[in-house]
Amino acid sequence: MKLFISYLKSISGGVAIFLGFFAMLVVSFNLFDLPVEAVTYPIVLCVLMGITYLSFRYYGFYRRHKEITELGNTAAELLEYASKPHTQLEEDYLEIITNLAKEKRMVMDEAKEDSVELMDYYTLWAHQIKTPIASMRLRLQREDSELSRNLLSELGRIERYVEMVLTYLRLEGSGSDYIFREYDLDVIIGEAVKKLAGDFILRKLKLNYEPVGKKVLTDEKWLSFVIEQVLSNALKYTKQGEISIYVEEPLTLCIEDTGMGISPEDLPRIFERSYTGVRGRADKKASGIGLYLCSRICRNLHHEISAESKPGVGTKIKINLETKKSLIE
Repeated sequence: MKLFISYLKSISGGVAIFLGFFAMLVVSFNLFDLPVEAVTYPIVLCVLMGITYLSFRYYGFYRRHKEITELGNTAAELLEYASKPHTQLEEDYLEIITNLAKEKRMVMDEAKEDSVELMDYYTLWAHQIKTPIASMRLRLQREDSELSRNLLSELGRIERYVEMVLTYLRLEGSGSDYIFREYDLDVIIGEAVKKLAGDFILRKLKLNYEPVGKKVLTDEKWLSFVIEQVLSNALKYTKQGEISIYVEEPLTLCIEDTGMGISPEDLPRIFERSYTGVRGRADKKASGIGLYLCSRICRNLHHEISAESKPGVGTKIKINLETKKSLIE
């Protein structure tokens, strides 16, 4: 109905002229005092011809509307395959749209090129910064003092931040290096705990962990990042108490701490990009990127990550590792 009204508006000028001519005929026939039959026949004939013409024009209007609507949902690259314009006005509009599409492509290509250059730069920087970090670690490991242990702990944080940058760049890139195999979950957990052992000792936190004896279909490198990030967060927000690592049947890895916990209003949003929450803003050091990356990686690995928490009691991060082989294949 809306389309028909729009069509009537587009031909309102022609309809007005037609009605004017019609009125002139009626007045002329009336002035000459012609018989009713002589007047009725041409009037009916004109009305039928007018209705036929308007119906034919409406059909063409409807088809053209449908073509243009489909064209609006077409990629800009396919504009050259659009149907030819019927009028000079349509041709002018199509030329404007084509020029705008070309300009948009140029802007997008330039933005993509700039993005690639920026990602290449940060990737190079992240790899280069690893060399002085490794050198500093070797020097600090030569002495055993409270200062060296503190510096090693801070250096470990720097390494994790650098790894976070690389992970972010890999996720934002178009490539994918996921290799799905069955891995021993204890090996992956063990490597993560080993990297953070110094932090556990320095903060005097107890680690509750017994080998879980589970196999998991995943990508070892990416899952290792997730576990390290979750453990790192647990260490960061747990001042005293313990951190526990265990598996809930059938295959849900749980990392639970006795830290400050997460407020109820923040809990549903902790996996959002750049969301730091009340405690993160108070701490002024949280980036809101770590758990967001964990969420994205778990989604790509076909795992599920969730959180349970109570302020002042602690937080439990749950990673459901029941990956279906059919999803991977």
